[in-house]
Amino acid sequence: MLDNLEEIELVGLLNKTKEVRNDGYRVVQICATKIAEEYELLYTFGKEYDIRQVKVTIAPGTHVPSISDIFPAAFLYENEIHDLFGIAIEGINHYYNGKLYRTAVEAPFA
Repeated sequence: MLDNLEEIELVGLLNKTKEVRNDGYRVVQICATKIAEEYELLYTFGKEYDIRQVKVTIAPGTHVPSISDIFPAAFLYENEIHDLFGIAIEGINHYYNGKLYRTAVEAPFA
């Protein structure tokens, strides 16, 4: 395991995100990966030359809280994850109703 990677439960996501913001970090990226029958969400935060990563593993159909109230720029990553993986993210500040990407197949990576 990487020193800068912390695996947490979904219930702790918002508190961890607030903690990271209060420590002076910014959101660098959020990505999703499907592994077997689960999804991994990897949140990467940066401060100067330091990187912190938070990983959450979820089952299909799980509703994930948005971090866009904490990091406003997160809305783009969250819309992307919704559109490409079909993961429901609740409370996105700027939600595009599944229309951020034009894809031939709905949620192609689900």
